[in-house]
Amino acid sequence: MHRFIRPPLLALLSLTLSLPLFAASGMPPTLEIGAPAPDFTLPGVDGKDHSLKEFAGAKILVILFTCNHCPTAQAYEDRIIKMNADYKDKGVTLVAINPNDASAVRLDELGYTDLGDTLADMKIRAKDRSFQFPYLYDGTTQATSHAYGVIATPHVFIFDQDRKLRYNGRIDDGEVKPVTSPDAINAIDALLVGKPVPVEKTRVFGCSTKWADKTDSAKKWIEKADAEPVDLKEIDEAAIRALVKNDTQKLRLVNVWATWCGPCVAELPELVTMNRMYRKRPFEMITISLDQPEKKARALEQLTNLHVSSTNYIFAGTDKDKFGDALDKEWPGPVPYTLLIAPAGRSSIGISARLTRWK
Repeated sequence: MHRFIRPPLLALLSLTLSLPLFAASGMPPTLEIGAPAPDFTLPGVDGKDHSLKEFAGAKILVILFTCNHCPTAQAYEDRIIKMNADYKDKGVTLVAINPNDASAVRLDELGYTDLGDTLADMKIRAKDRSFQFPYLYDGTTQATSHAYGVIATPHVFIFDQDRKLRYNGRIDDGEVKPVTSPDAINAIDALLVGKPVPVEKTRVFGCSTKWADKTDSAKKWIEKADAEPVDLKEIDEAAIRALVKNDTQKLRLVNVWATWCGPCVAELPELVTMNRMYRKRPFEMITISLDQPEKKARALEQLTNLHVSSTNYIFAGTDKDKFGDALDKEWPGPVPYTLLIAPAGRSSIGISARLTRWK
């Protein structure tokens, strides 16, 4: 039997399909081929503001929207650095712009990065990777990103000497695979010799632009995470030895703490953030309280107040030497103490009050 869509729903569907994609999705329209480059004035990682007119002397202007947190954007960093090195002496200027509102990035979207998308974090990434091109931040107003119609990061726009758009799309088809279609390079090479760009538009693959209207979603994600149940179980020496053996395929972080230790309590929120960032990957966080067993309720209250919804234990014994021998014979004794254990216990890092070492 055929089922027909009711007329009111059909009318709504027809209206929706007749709208431009950007109107239906809430995204701004992407700049069309032949359009002039929208002006901008944005802060850079060098502490200066940079405007479009600053790059007027370039034969070809490459505006690349990218960011820190996106794994696809990270995968392209080496190629971007090489592109800039190969073409900067040929009259090609590359300008990178981060379009994201940093507060709109959820913690679980930071699972493949050590840095967020703030301007301060951009400065660290640029220094670490020795970027030799401007890296600008548009996350405050996102006016430039709206004007260009950035879909995702990375997203590249290539302009000719008259600052007319001649290419819009991906850098290439490789991402983390071998490149078979270097689309942006093909466009630059064609423009440098005065030829038409062979392919003017390509699909963009990467992480969606984090528009400011996603901030509420990020806040709700935090609220949901804060509401997760918190539990605390007792653990004995034998179980600690098994825990350290780490007979799993996950990277295991073990944090030893106590309610009477101020620095321990102070760093727990940081560990909560770390856990929320990486727990969708092969990673798990475990806390072990060294409070006396009769103080279990107090330790659970502290963990609950700080939303520590990881796997939590309290040492069932009272002999700290036996605890230390079971956990790590080289543990000097102070807390907080954090042990990072590779899968199958292949290696570990112990961190305690300025002590960092490899086993």
